[in-house]
Amino acid sequence: MALNRDVVGNAALLIEVPAYWEEAKLELMKRDRIMKKLIPQFGDLHLVGHPDPFTTLARSIVGQQVTNKVADAAWARLLAACPKITPAQVIKAGAEQLGGCGLSKRKTEYILDLADHFKAKRVHANLWAEMADEAVIAELVQIRGITRWTAEMFLIFNLLRPNVLPLDDPGLIHGISHNYFSGEPVSRSDAREVSANWEPWRTVATWYLWRSLDPAAVE
Repeated sequence: MALNRDVVGNAALLIEVPAYWEEAKLELMKRDRIMKKLIPQFGDLHLVGHPDPFTTLARSIVGQQVTNKVADAAWARLLAACPKITPAQVIKAGAEQLGGCGLSKRKTEYILDLADHFKAKRVHANLWAEMADEAVIAELVQIRGITRWTAEMFLIFNLLRPNVLPLDDPGLIHGISHNYFSGEPVSRSDAREVSANWEPWRTVATWYLWRSLDPAAVE
């Protein structure tokens, strides 16, 4: 699965440095010898999110199970077809036009279902900011095509939750393997053990591990 972890959609909508970011960096560098070496390598770079829930989720669906290059191309074509990426605009475009953007039949169905959920107000996007992480995940995974991984990416990139550990994300597992285990295979249990030292800033540690794999742009 792939998701552009820096920019989702219109750059004009990007939001600022998460309020907890500097505190988290300092705490992680105090506690974790790998983070102490890793974090300073990236200066003032930080997690960049997107404030629009529908756009964030639609982008994550486009990015599922394909390379970043393929996902970016499909997303660019989708933006050309639906510049505002609103539920109403996506529904109006319909399956044929969405499929012409390079989306599979299944992803087209997923995005239309997502748009229908938002338009019919079957999700409570206005309440997500106040809901606990697991409560948001439980609601999101009821939508077709939204997996736990997708929901966790949403927590990170839309809600900017500080303590998300996406164990289904191959980039996180690869980052832990590369930085903590000299490239040896890493189990979910290993990942949990390493991440215990990061609480309550597991999102921040995860972001730096992503960045360690691709310094130019975390994909």
